[in-house]
Amino acid sequence: MTAAPRVSLPVAVILGRRMVSRSGWSVPSWRAVGVVSGGNVPAGDARAVPVHSGDDEEHFLWGGLRLDLYRDATEGYWSNLLGQQPSLFVLCTRQDDGMLQPLSVTADIHEASSGMEGDDEVFASPMPPEVYQYLERFVVEHHVPEQKRKRKRTDWSGEKPS
Repeated sequence: MTAAPRVSLPVAVILGRRMVSRSGWSVPSWRAVGVVSGGNVPAGDARAVPVHSGDDEEHFLWGGLRLDLYRDATEGYWSNLLGQQPSLFVLCTRQDDGMLQPLSVTADIHEASSGMEGDDEVFASPMPPEVYQYLERFVVEHHVPEQKRKRKRTDWSGEKPS
């Protein structure tokens, strides 16, 4: 059972969809355009709202999502912050009609990789600067590095130490 979040930030997700045609078939190809955080995030249910339609790509906004931060996940947050491109990860499920439905947003690289191993589709999006600063403060406040312990070797020879 996961503990209650220590901090929960409102976020919205923007995903881009373009249709890729090959051999007479058209299939949607999705990507994360961005994650928006803070007071300007639209609330409400998590339905796709079209926000841009260009020649080759459409953008959809999903509001009503939250970035939950947990004390026991600071190792994954720390690894993310130290990486070349700190990211937020959007975990999505594919609907019957081909649309994606974002399920959650996380900064934990371990949770994102777990989602990739399952049936979820995971998209990385650059972390907004305000989320980076908030996450950094959260990690500094709550992260306790694991103590490295050398394991004691078992003496299988049966001889008593002299």
